[in-house]
Amino acid sequence: MSTVIANGTVVTAEATFSADVRIDGGVISAVGRDLGGPGDTVIDATGRHVLPGGVDVHTHLAMPSFGTETCDDFSTGHLAAAMGGTTSHIDFCIQPHGASLRSALDLWHAKAAGRALIDYGFHVAVTDPRPEVIDEITTLPELGVTSIKLFLAYRGTLQVDDAALFSCLERARDSGVLTMVHAENGDAIEHLMAGAIRRGETAPKYHALTRPPQLESEATGRAAALAEVLGAPLYVVHVSCRGALERIRDVQSRGAPVTAETCTHYLFFTKDDLDRDGFEGAKWVCSPPFREAADHEALWAALRDGSLSIVSTDHCPFQYGTQKVLGRGDFTRIPNGVPGIEERMMVLHHAGVNGGRITLQQFVSLTATAPARRFGLGGVKGSVTVGSDADLVLWDLTRDHTITAATNHGAIDYSLYEGMHVRGVPVTTLRRGEVIVDGGRLIAAPGTGQFLQRRT
Repeated sequence: MSTVIANGTVVTAEATFSADVRIDGGVISAVGRDLGGPGDTVIDATGRHVLPGGVDVHTHLAMPSFGTETCDDFSTGHLAAAMGGTTSHIDFCIQPHGASLRSALDLWHAKAAGRALIDYGFHVAVTDPRPEVIDEITTLPELGVTSIKLFLAYRGTLQVDDAALFSCLERARDSGVLTMVHAENGDAIEHLMAGAIRRGETAPKYHALTRPPQLESEATGRAAALAEVLGAPLYVVHVSCRGALERIRDVQSRGAPVTAETCTHYLFFTKDDLDRDGFEGAKWVCSPPFREAADHEALWAALRDGSLSIVSTDHCPFQYGTQKVLGRGDFTRIPNGVPGIEERMMVLHHAGVNGGRITLQQFVSLTATAPARRFGLGGVKGSVTVGSDADLVLWDLTRDHTITAATNHGAIDYSLYEGMHVRGVPVTTLRRGEVIVDGGRLIAAPGTGQFLQRRT
């Protein structure tokens, strides 16, 4: 039996047009007029826009960090994602020191087993780059993993040095694997943080002040230069400031294969949010930290001109009441990370499309089509085209919603966007042709999400 989404307005990264979408076996089999037939299941999309389900390529579910673990797992995180119109994501598998990359992946597969509601893939974060581990990068594509991540910050836990970065870039290049980089100068940051603590500067605002934008810009330029020397593809995660954008545009202008993302929250908040009354600013502690209002417009401009091609979330949620408070009296102990997997598409649509900063087609590209193509899922996810998985969202451009933690669906006890009014929300979400959310109700069962074997 086929399913037909009828009478909707289809939106792709290239065009907007009236059409039906026919689904067979979980795959889009036709896009056109009058596609319904006897016996078909018909979903009436009159007055709705039919968008590809969101693809979030930067998440941290059930991840150990700062002596605790992110509060959303592959059950609550996926529920929040589906409610917000995201139908697939790529999570970061963090290599424990002393472990192999394969064993790290086994650990993350176990985290998802029986819980997944949306489809998911993995990046592997290489944190212990022993020679045998660097050799192991060549085996990742056969495991369905075509991207690695390296941290240039968090000295003593996640940070790697330039020699490891260069070696991993080279090996990844030769294996068809994309290297991602967290670009901040971890050595300088550690020095600045230690000095702040000695002076008794312990409040959340000092997290931003000890991670200045110059240290993000420097690390971005350094990683991009090494990638350019090798001709190795590089993807810079969570770009937050104008200086880093300048380094990225510089190498892009010479044809270097460097792409980059920003995250939703960097378009809305500033370092002043870390200086809220009491300890409230801890909710806004993430790395890189928030910058200045002028950086917002620079990021929006980069999304328009393609210097930044993807908007992800870096969803890394820690409860305020039980986890963020671990850093009360010492900002260096505040778990780094903020939530956003449910709000991403709504707030980006409202501020971007309704705000006249991007078009509806650009919105689709930034949240679905471009991330799918960049991370080996082109032709499978992220597009309303024949042959793609029927991961679809029926979007009501006229419906109003006020974001609150109380009405969100993850395990987090706050929202950065508390009280924000948006117009335009997802009302029905389909994953591989199956309705998983309808009218704010969960339809599908946990454990029905599938692992995504990505291509090089």
